[in-house]
Amino acid sequence: MASEKHPAAHEGSLDQARHPLLGFTPRSLVVALLLCWIASHWINWTEVIARFSQITESVPPIPAVGMLLLLVLINPLVRRISKRFSLERREIIIVYVFLTVATTVTGCGIGRFFMNTLPVLFYFDTPENNYASLQQHMPTWLVPHDLEVTRRFYEASEGGSVPWGAWAVPLIMWGIFFLAVWLCMLSLSALFNRQWAEREKLTYPLLYLPMECTDGVDGDALIVRFLRNRLVWIGFGIAFLQNVTNIINSYNPAFTCIGRSFDLGGLFTEHPLSALRPMTLHYRPELIGFGYLVTTEIALGVWVFYLLMKLETLATAMAGIEIAGYPFWQERGLGAYVAMCVLLFYVGRQHIGLVLRKAFTGDPSIDDSSEAMSYRVTVFGGLLAFIVLMGWLVAAGMALWLALVYMILVFMVAVVYARIRAEVGVPLIWMYPYYQTYKGIRFFLGSQALRHNDSWQSATIFATLTFMSRGYYSATMGYQVEGYRLARGTGIKQTSMTWVLITALVVGYAISMTGLLRVYYEWGAGGMRQMSDWGQSIATAEYTAVVDYARAAVGPDVPRIIATTSGFVVALALMLLRMTFLRFPLHPLAFCMICSYGELVWGPFFIVWLIKSLVFKLGGMRAYRQLIPMFVGLVLGHYITAGVLYGIFGSFAAEGTRLYSVYFG
Repeated sequence: MASEKHPAAHEGSLDQARHPLLGFTPRSLVVALLLCWIASHWINWTEVIARFSQITESVPPIPAVGMLLLLVLINPLVRRISKRFSLERREIIIVYVFLTVATTVTGCGIGRFFMNTLPVLFYFDTPENNYASLQQHMPTWLVPHDLEVTRRFYEASEGGSVPWGAWAVPLIMWGIFFLAVWLCMLSLSALFNRQWAEREKLTYPLLYLPMECTDGVDGDALIVRFLRNRLVWIGFGIAFLQNVTNIINSYNPAFTCIGRSFDLGGLFTEHPLSALRPMTLHYRPELIGFGYLVTTEIALGVWVFYLLMKLETLATAMAGIEIAGYPFWQERGLGAYVAMCVLLFYVGRQHIGLVLRKAFTGDPSIDDSSEAMSYRVTVFGGLLAFIVLMGWLVAAGMALWLALVYMILVFMVAVVYARIRAEVGVPLIWMYPYYQTYKGIRFFLGSQALRHNDSWQSATIFATLTFMSRGYYSATMGYQVEGYRLARGTGIKQTSMTWVLITALVVGYAISMTGLLRVYYEWGAGGMRQMSDWGQSIATAEYTAVVDYARAAVGPDVPRIIATTSGFVVALALMLLRMTFLRFPLHPLAFCMICSYGELVWGPFFIVWLIKSLVFKLGGMRAYRQLIPMFVGLVLGHYITAGVLYGIFGSFAAEGTRLYSVYFG
């Protein structure tokens, strides 16, 4: 519905024709590195040591939001003292993008998840689980084989000393792996950059916050216009009140709180209605706030698809059909994402054709001078990164066919996740069929297909790479496409944004790995509160499965194959219906979202649909636009209260924050 598009990526933009393009300035790099270093210590304390808040699971990450607000507040003061040391708006945008990427890599779903899977085969080896039979399949350049190094990783070392020599080669080699993965995603982001931003004119709803917060930050006013809007502070106050009452209630249950959800499943206690459980109405501020920027048809589709899938579950229960894991939401999600990715390439085929023609023939009539990367670099750089990635996996012992299928699935899911961020803007880092790119291969082919050259080495490396499927690596591509859109809208050189993204990824990886090793060898990964369960339990389950495969083969999982296939067919049918009927109301992206994380998103989007329907009926587009600052204030209030303020408080009183944990994922 074009009439509902908000001004996030358009009206608040700078006119590039009148403003010279800005590059990656030295002072923006210095500020970004300094703030990234500070954020990394904060992340390690809140997410690893005390673990009372997952501040990197929010979208955008809490450290990036907090630092953005800090710069917005202090930059006008610095400008009044000395314009020489104040930052331009575009430099603040560069710092913000840098932090979104670097802190995401440093966070729990990437750096921490990855690090916790590596030593599992060695530290948790017992005669019962027979992990020793798999240790030989792990090259020494992937993980240290020294049992003392591994023991101190989990149990802490004397004086907190880190055996850097033992970890140097594995960290460098894994660094090459991650760089190749991220460069592949970067090439895909550059490939769709112009198609999504200019040809399809997607709105990128999540960019409303940084665009509005920084509008006028390099002017004469002490406080930017956005923060002077009373509606912003009304929304902020609502979120503040909700969080404060919830925190107080966790320490004093007699105190009435607003809560975070309502359990509707408690209404369905008798069979077959009990099949509708769980059914929870979540009303998280960030989902409602950013959800307000989503088109009504997306909001409608989300709760309608959720209701239909619940009715399907009820129908099977009434028919007496009982299948473990049914209705296989995530499995359907994998099929839907694969179909959606194919459709995105089909829709963008004209632009992609121009990119390929320019890359292979150098056609001078095709202008790529203003792109993030030249089309030749986009195509051949991406292919080179993918070849390096395949070579790395084969050298580690993975079968080439398995490496190809797995990584292609990972990238397909990342493309669709990035599209959801660009078109829908749902602020959930887990908005994809997590775990399914790994499990889907096993469900379709069975265990014997994973045996390669009469060895289980390929399956062992495959199990090690579970973190790629379960962690939120797709999120980095979401920040890449948003970074390019911010650059396009504020007069930052697209090529400079490419270097911002690459530098942030490298810095994020380096800070994450070195910081985590220091924390683990000082505190002991196994002794932290619930620490070793993040990543370790999933890796343990997958390694155990590989050992079991050697004892008894497991065949294809037919019900899950059917579920994945049905997800593909439904998503394809929805897109064809939208192409055929202009006003067909159900969007395939809404179906993808429900399959990925339906239990969490249906409630907020149902609330948003009701609110927007009422607003449009009573006040029209004008009323809708006037209320946008209040809903964005709701997001800001939640992130600042539950993320920044509670996160800072918990850093000084970790023991006192364990009664109330904050999760943004």
